[in-house]
This record gives sequence, C-alpha cells and structure tokens, in this order.
Amino acid sequence: MTANPLRDPRDRRLPRVPEPCALVVFGITGDLARKKLLPAVYDLANRGLLPTNFALLGFARRDWGDTEFAELARDSARQHARTPWREEVWERLAGSVHFVQGSFDDDNAFDELAGALSELEGSHGIGGNAAFYLSIPPAMFPTVLKQMQRTGMAENTPGRWRRVVVEKPFGTDLASSRELNELVDSVFSAEDVFRIDHYLGKETVQNLMALRFANELFEPVWNGHHVDSVQITMAEDVGIGGRAGFYEETGAARDVLQNHLLQLLALTAMEEPVEFSAEEIRTEKLKVLRAISLPEDLGAYAVRGQYQPGWLAGQRAPGYRQEDGVDPGSTTETYAAVRLGVETRRWAGVPFYLRTGKRLPRRVTEIALVFKRAPHLPFADTDTQELGNNQLVVRVQPDEGVTLKFGSKVPGSVMEVRDVSMDFLYGEQFTESSPEAYERLLLDVLLGDATLFPRNAEVEASWAVIDPLEEFWRDTEPQPYRAGEWGPRAADEMLAAEGRRWRRP
Repeated sequence: MTANPLRDPRDRRLPRVPEPCALVVFGITGDLARKKLLPAVYDLANRGLLPTNFALLGFARRDWGDTEFAELARDSARQHARTPWREEVWERLAGSVHFVQGSFDDDNAFDELAGALSELEGSHGIGGNAAFYLSIPPAMFPTVLKQMQRTGMAENTPGRWRRVVVEKPFGTDLASSRELNELVDSVFSAEDVFRIDHYLGKETVQNLMALRFANELFEPVWNGHHVDSVQITMAEDVGIGGRAGFYEETGAARDVLQNHLLQLLALTAMEEPVEFSAEEIRTEKLKVLRAISLPEDLGAYAVRGQYQPGWLAGQRAPGYRQEDGVDPGSTTETYAAVRLGVETRRWAGVPFYLRTGKRLPRRVTEIALVFKRAPHLPFADTDTQELGNNQLVVRVQPDEGVTLKFGSKVPGSVMEVRDVSMDFLYGEQFTESSPEAYERLLLDVLLGDATLFPRNAEVEASWAVIDPLEEFWRDTEPQPYRAGEWGPRAADEMLAAEGRRWRRP
C-alpha cells in the first residue's frame, strides 16, 4: 500500500508545530519586540502553531514581575497582531509568560534566567528546548553571549536543543562581521545560529522561487539571452524617525543594500537548487553572491544621496540634517544606487541595478526583470511609439503580487501597439492573508528550519561587495535630492548613459 500523502511528514502543506520549547527574548521592551515579536507570538498561538508546552521569557532592566510583563505583552499583541483578537487565546498564552529583571552584565540575573529555564522543564514541560532572540544592539552581543556560555544556557545536550537568533546588522564591514560570526559560533554550533533578515520571510520573496522553479513559462527566458537588465528597488516614504543614532553610524548601504537587496539579488539570479532544502538553497545563493562584480568606474555607476527639505504627500518634510539627533554637517547617505554584474553563464553582461532610499515618493519594494526588445518588428515605427520593454515585476510590498507588462493592439481600425499589464494580487487570489515576516521566521526558528536564514559565508560575501563602495564613498559628499523625489539626478544619469531608465513604481 502507498502511504497517504496527507500523513507524510515531508508534506509541506501540513501545518508544522514545533516541539515543546521556550522563547527567550533579550531586549523585550524595545520597539522590535513590542511591534513585531510579541504580536508574532500571539498570531502563531491564534493559528494553533505553537506547542501546548510553550513558554515566553522576557529579559530586560525594567523592575517588573510576571504580571507587569504580561500586561505589556498583551497590549503589544492586541495593538499590532495580524490575526483577529481572541481573549481565550491570550488567556491560554498568558499563563506561559514570564519575566526576569536584570542588566546584561549582571551575573545574578543570568543565573536566575538559567534557573527559570530549568524550572520551566518541570512546570511547562518544555523539554529543555529554548531559542534565544537577541533583540539588542550588536555591541551588547559579546556580553550576553559570554553570560549564556558561563551559565551553560547555550549548550546542546542529548534530547534538547538551544538556538540563537541574531538581528542585523551583522557587523559594519567584513572584518567586524567575521569577528561577530566567530564570537557567535564559539558559543553556539553553526547549525543553531539563525541570522534573521526579515525580508526573506515575506511571502512574495518566497513566491519568487515558486514562480521560477514551479513553472516552465518563465525559466527559459530567465537569463541574459532575453533579459536586458534587472532593477531591484526598496523605497521608503518615511525619514529616519527616532533612529538617528543608529542611522548616523550605518547609512543606507549598510542598512539595506548589504542585506535585503543583495539577498533579493541572490534569489533572483541563483540556479535551481537540487532540492528545496536549507542547505541547497543557501549553496546556490552563495554562488551568486561570490559571482557579483562591481563596476570599474564607481564614480559613474555608484551613487549615494541625502534627502533635503521638500514636500511629500502634501506635507513639508525636513531634510536629513534637520532631523533630531543628526549632525548638521552629516555626510551619511539616505540613498544608495549601484550597478552590479553577476559573472555567471546565465547572467554575464546583464546589469543589476540596485537602489534604496528614504523620503522617496512612495513605499515600495520590487524586483523587475526588463526584457530585451524584439529583434525585429514588422510594424511601422508610428505603430509602436508607445511600446516599451516587456517587464516581469515581483512586488514584495506593499501590494504583494506579480505584474507582467507586454505589448497589445489598441482596439480600433488602425494598428497601434501599446503596453498593457496583467496583474496577480495575493489579496485577491487567496482568502487567507499572508503571515507577517516575523511570524513565519519565528516559527522556522522553533522548527529548526534554516531555509530563509543567511549563513556566515553569505554575510561575508555580501560585505565583500559593500566594503569597496564604502571605501570609495568615505571622503565624498552625498548628492542632494529633495524629499518627495526619486533620488539624486546622478542616479537617473547612471542609467541614461546606457540608454535605460529607472522604473517609476
């Protein structure tokens, strides 16, 4: 008899529920924990995807007990949850919410945390399994990791697992990234380290692999024989908010280009993996990242900018140097664009244009494959004046979906060919809304599924691309653009010099 596929443990259509475990969050009172992590825990519980034996442990300096922490967690979950609020779900979860007060250099506090985890094995039956989420500044990683090592909390022993989640930025350059990786790997084994890039948890990013490898329609033209260029854009219409301290040290290239956009490039350009597994997908992404080439003339093909005062959505927006906490003479970039190559047989000669910026006209993230023009058109020039390049656009946010742009005859008695679009929208095609990125990624951590998490080598290969850019830009002034514009004029000139132009999403 053949096995029932609905009972096959390898069937990815079945809901996957982790083993009994605890989630420990350092920096539980920060914005990330309150707006993303705590709501994600509630949403997972609401969908029945947390084990019955589950516990949430928060660690922070606040002089709180379990009751005060539970109130914060409830308020955060109710305010930011994706799924409908159900009081009975929260009541079940609330009994498993605990708090340990202390600072990161407090030995007694970490001894108490280790003791609390041990107690949860008996009271909540977590089986000794725990994931530790470092929702803290990278500068604090060494202190916390050494405390975990001292108390034995990081040790895997027979019958139990311990994992750690590290938030970006993964260092500030290749050298610091290697130091951070060595530190983390000295405390946890490599397979138990989950470096989180929340963009990889977005449904549309994952759909990119389905679009390519589950369909015969696209893959035959997904190469340099047919693709003229690729544009990957992450635009934000907001400024830096209250993150001046972080942004002044980081800038757009380190904040977005090094991780989000290079990961999207890798998924776009990679070869088909042998199987849909973490190891095989990461292997193919790494090949792409190591094949990236920078332009010889960085002055012409790498642009950094900084937003100036302007108008956005009908409101006056300050310039970057007028933002609270920013140095009035700051040279930090809020916009970065670069032309990259991918030196593989599939992509040789195809430019990949990456751009990211703040205070741009709208919030959008997309991957656009711009195809070559037909080598011959049997129409008169006047028939096709409004016909552009065919395009396949994967919209990552906010209107998740896929757009195919192609030429079609305009109805009428004359021959006129004009661009039209076919749209696939997630919200229209599927009744269930897409999980939030952190919801999916937290579940994968608890399941031990590393498919969507970059490994050491990927992070270091990305820094090998960004470091030369940062070195080139070190003593240069960012080029100005007004808030509400699509970036500095030099970014448009970069494409215009090659007969191309940026998409206007």
